[in-house]
Amino acid sequence: MSRPGSKKPVAFATYLTAGGMAGACEALACQPLDTIKVRMQLSRSGRTPGTKSRGFIATGVHIVKRETPLALYKGLGAVLSGIVPKMAIRFASFETYQGWLSKDNGGKTTVGNNFIAGLGAGATEAVAVVNPMEVVKIRLQAQQHSLADPLEAPRYRNAGHAIYTIVREEGVATLYRGVTLTALRQATNQAANFTAYQELKKFAQRMQPDLTELPSYQHMLIGLVSGAIGPFSNAPIDTIKTRLQKAITIPGQSSFQRIITIAADMWKVEGVQSFYKGITPRVLRVSPGQAIAFAVYERVSGIMEKMKPVVSGEDRYSE
Repeated sequence: MSRPGSKKPVAFATYLTAGGMAGACEALACQPLDTIKVRMQLSRSGRTPGTKSRGFIATGVHIVKRETPLALYKGLGAVLSGIVPKMAIRFASFETYQGWLSKDNGGKTTVGNNFIAGLGAGATEAVAVVNPMEVVKIRLQAQQHSLADPLEAPRYRNAGHAIYTIVREEGVATLYRGVTLTALRQATNQAANFTAYQELKKFAQRMQPDLTELPSYQHMLIGLVSGAIGPFSNAPIDTIKTRLQKAITIPGQSSFQRIITIAADMWKVEGVQSFYKGITPRVLRVSPGQAIAFAVYERVSGIMEKMKPVVSGEDRYSE
């Protein structure tokens, strides 16, 4: 692994393989927390007097009792099918944007460069992969059928069937519903994430000058901290986006009108706290997920660099 601020040639396959493996490990470990988060965001507490919203533990217990433990992994197929391209696009686009920004600075990266490149990388992955994947995932996660009862048939059987049904009944544009909010969320997430990770990694390497490469547990700890920053900064965006993507298309109503309607209704009926529904499981999902992704990516990419000759002209970003 190269030190932050320096560049090292690497084959593009490293982005795909290491990023895909990191994303798959993250998804498998953290999907239950994401399902709980989505259910909390979709809950309508406050509409009936005297009703209280469940906490994340109570929500998880309710899902397990009502729908079996496997229900915590609803939507996993949609997530896994998007992980490899998402990670490849994230790393490759970040490296590209960072290269453009640092070209006039002798190739040296700065905090500002990392932040702007992170914004660009987050927006790019949102449009290319994340939004369609999340529309399908949320539709699957929102289904409250019991997997223990074979007679209780779900509307969407799996990710492929969900995509087919959504496109047939609502059009391809539905897969991009909320893309502006998704891009905004991903951009702020990755800007904060990349910047914090790079700066914390620089600090760790300064404190340990004898180390040529940080151990995996330190990458994991740094990823844990950097991964917790984004969710707090954009929780309202994520909650509105989730409800927008769950809703059925209303003819004649623009995405902006739907966003305003959803936000106004949440504020009026459920209060300001509704914008932060699911924040606990989201932090518990995103932060450990980033820790896993960073540690796996660093380890796999490091092994690949030692095993295969590099290809000149391509750069890597050590996430």
